[in-house]
Amino acid sequence: MSLKYAVLAALLEGEASGYELSKVFDVSLANFWPATPQQLYRELERLAGDGLIEARTVQQERRPTKRLFSLTEAGRERLGAFAVEPTRRPTAVRDEFLIKMQAMDGADPDAVRALVEERRAWALGKLARYERVRERLLDGRTEERHLREADRVGPYLTLLAGITFERDNARWCERVLTVLDERRAPAGPAGQPSGLSDLG
Repeated sequence: MSLKYAVLAALLEGEASGYELSKVFDVSLANFWPATPQQLYRELERLAGDGLIEARTVQQERRPTKRLFSLTEAGRERLGAFAVEPTRRPTAVRDEFLIKMQAMDGADPDAVRALVEERRAWALGKLARYERVRERLLDGRTEERHLREADRVGPYLTLLAGITFERDNARWCERVLTVLDERRAPAGPAGQPSGLSDLG
């Protein structure tokens, strides 16, 4: 999949500037389709050239002129066709951090622990941001009511995927930290660290 479909999907929320789109990506799409602001601006120009989006210029007092982008009918049709195309097999995880975990045995335990704590803090930070977005989307409604009555549920459902992903990341990091602590505990009667258990 190319970045263009992620941009088109983001514009389903309505007209937006390149800056506003970069914020949408940072909060709701970066977890599964990251993009830099420069990539977004280049893609916006391509999509406008292809007639899938249109741009209008807005004059602002005491601020630079900005361009607002919105979907064209052709863009909506293209996105609708994309939404029901068969999906290729899920992308395999490629994570440098997990390679480091694979090679952790024999490394400085304090350094390994620091890496895991950093990853956990990152996951919890993203989770807190996602929860704030969730509250804004619900706007005082229950989840069940939102999913039953909202005009669009796609953004909420993908947000739930991000929340689940980061919760699992945080839980896994907590498990790893527990294992690291147990392995450093005094050896038990069988010569094994007391309380040692696997990651299962």
